[in-house]
Amino acid sequence: MMIQNQINRTLNAPESRALLEQILLGKSSGTRSAVGRSVCEAFGFVDVRGRFQLAGCLKTLRKLADTGAIVLPAAQRGAPSSIPRRLVGSLPAASEVPGRLEAVGKLGLFVVESRDERQVWNTMIGDEHPRGMTTFAGCQMRYLVASSHGYLGAAGFSASALRLSARDRWMAWSDEQRKQALNRVVCMSRFLIRPGVACANLASHVLGRILRRLPMDFEARYGYRPWLVETFVEPSRSGVSLRAANFLCVGRTTGRGRQDRDKRQAETVKSVYMYALAPDWRRRLDVPFVDHAPALAPGEGLDSAEWAANEFGGAPLGDKRLSARLVKSAGLLAEYPGQSVSGNAKGDRAAVDGYYRFIEQPADTAVTVANILAPHRARSIQRMRSQTTVLCIQDGSDLNFATRPNCDGLGIIGRNQTTSKTLGLHLHLTLAVNGQGLPLGVLRCGLEAPRPGGGKTTPKAQQKTQRWIDGFHDIAEAARELTRKTRVISVMDREADFFELFDAQRRSGRVEILVRAKHDRCLAGNDMKLFETMRKGAACGNVEIAIDRLTERRKSRGTKARPARSKRTALCEIRYRRLTLPATNGGAGAVEMSGVHIVETAPPEGENAVQWHLLTSLPVDTVEAAVEIIAFYLQRWRVEDFFRVLKSGCRVEYLAFHTADRLERAIAINSVITWRIMLMALLGRQVPGCDASLMFTDHELSFLHDYAKEYKQQTPDNLGTAVRLVALLGGYRNRKHDPEPGNQIMWRGYERLSAATLGHRIAETKTAGTPLVQ
Repeated sequence: MMIQNQINRTLNAPESRALLEQILLGKSSGTRSAVGRSVCEAFGFVDVRGRFQLAGCLKTLRKLADTGAIVLPAAQRGAPSSIPRRLVGSLPAASEVPGRLEAVGKLGLFVVESRDERQVWNTMIGDEHPRGMTTFAGCQMRYLVASSHGYLGAAGFSASALRLSARDRWMAWSDEQRKQALNRVVCMSRFLIRPGVACANLASHVLGRILRRLPMDFEARYGYRPWLVETFVEPSRSGVSLRAANFLCVGRTTGRGRQDRDKRQAETVKSVYMYALAPDWRRRLDVPFVDHAPALAPGEGLDSAEWAANEFGGAPLGDKRLSARLVKSAGLLAEYPGQSVSGNAKGDRAAVDGYYRFIEQPADTAVTVANILAPHRARSIQRMRSQTTVLCIQDGSDLNFATRPNCDGLGIIGRNQTTSKTLGLHLHLTLAVNGQGLPLGVLRCGLEAPRPGGGKTTPKAQQKTQRWIDGFHDIAEAARELTRKTRVISVMDREADFFELFDAQRRSGRVEILVRAKHDRCLAGNDMKLFETMRKGAACGNVEIAIDRLTERRKSRGTKARPARSKRTALCEIRYRRLTLPATNGGAGAVEMSGVHIVETAPPEGENAVQWHLLTSLPVDTVEAAVEIIAFYLQRWRVEDFFRVLKSGCRVEYLAFHTADRLERAIAINSVITWRIMLMALLGRQVPGCDASLMFTDHELSFLHDYAKEYKQQTPDNLGTAVRLVALLGGYRNRKHDPEPGNQIMWRGYERLSAATLGHRIAETKTAGTPLVQ
């Protein structure tokens, strides 16, 4: 297939120059189009249907003329206008479009062929698409979506990007293969469901129909079939319709447009999505299979020397220098969690200045929370691939910045009885753990300034609901990069008990949910409410649950009162049953869920019995399945530990920046540091026999060996003993009946390990007579 780069190579070849000059001499008084047709005929520049490739030929001839290699006839004036033809006035809005797809009347899809249809398409895209009209390059296809309610949307396809690192890496084709077969990839440059149309599943349904007929329509017009479709999604868009139509997100752009020859990167950084029209496209392109879904063990690549580069390296920040600065800053902050970077830099003034310049980048740059976390999220998904069950725990916490009253961009997170407002940010986090609670990574770190309001119909209530739905969709996007061998469950507490989330899970189907019920709702076809229905009948079994001790907390500013609770092992009865939850707020039909109820049989005197009502999309048909659900829910407390380490260990509420966007960047970095601290504490318990070099450098292990010898402790021959020595540095007493060291002990111990290792290295270098820094 003749494509543009082949025309370029042919006409630029020295052996073609004589024939080209002969054609130009004979057409010196003609038009450029006449020259182009003669060149196409002489060199065989035709497509599979025998038509001259006039546009591509003239493009190359103009480039040669600009360099002075050839002389073309003068360009004719009065060329037709390139402004797209549009309707006079606006396109009438669609009317009375139903909310359900099956109720849409005469839903149809057709290729834009006539002049009138082209005007409709141009007007709709120009007026209603967020990016408006654009000039399509190369082969083009346009579609209109019609119905008895009026036009509902449109789509347009054009030539693919000449180079696209995320796509080319995913496809794993060589430069030569790309040049030869680039025309087999088309770009969905525009896709629109009109703003006034609110019909569930319409976008994914229309996309599916277009993609099924695109190869045939394309072949009928151009004589060959494309094998792949690429498209791009703005940062403000979720891409949920693309994912529902089986598009795959393969990476991000660098911010360069098609004409960005000067590498100014003026465009926004977008997500790149690919769709395979031909399942065997790799065989057709003769591209070898490349495993783009590597699996990582939970602790792999996390030693002090490498972890920051692994978890932050290559972040899409628009500049490689910024990515390198992020890696160095994260490494410094992690050495002494909770301390300022100036105290960690060991006198490196450039490192301190670089960190603050990074955090203080303008708000409209690519230095966003999502981009900072992008490499860590990718590696978290790789760690998820190595697991059979992954629990994605969602929860929120307010970050109090009341001591920063002059910080711009904060929201109101609380009020006291005197109506005094507490300023801060709300953090809605998704933490991925395996079935045993081992942290795999931070999938999402949603930070926002809460808007004022209250009540069920206010923006604040809608904002809270949307956090959970957005978090669930983000988990579903991550799950699309996993095989079905990995079961993904979104675990949430009582705040997530609302029907819209259950409905979102039903539509997704890939991610299961587990929620602790808050509302004693009515049930479909049942006179009794939810809680009474779950409690009725004889117990099916028993389970023991470890209950942590809680001290009594009185009501104070920003906190609720809490009764004391003793540490104990609670013996609980189990009941389970299938439930039908009726639709609320106009939902599309009832949802089938499994209910698991546990209640403590003999609570201590003066204390409330432990009682949970759990709802899950997973089938629960046996006592063993119910016990597994309870065990999964118990891992939800990992996210509570996360918030405690983030606030107390990394001390993010003491950050002293003056704008919310700067605070958010620093919080994003510290969230990954928090994850690593938790993982260090838990790995030593769950896999103590692993090699200690998994998480410690040679210098750290050298110090720990000397420390163990000096204080007659077990030498750090494996990860478990090394972690135990770090815990001793943090104040762990290691008595016979002491529990395992917790996160607080570990972050103190690691902070002291960093300082002690530096002194140990200085002593070693003086003894050896070699400088500390090579």
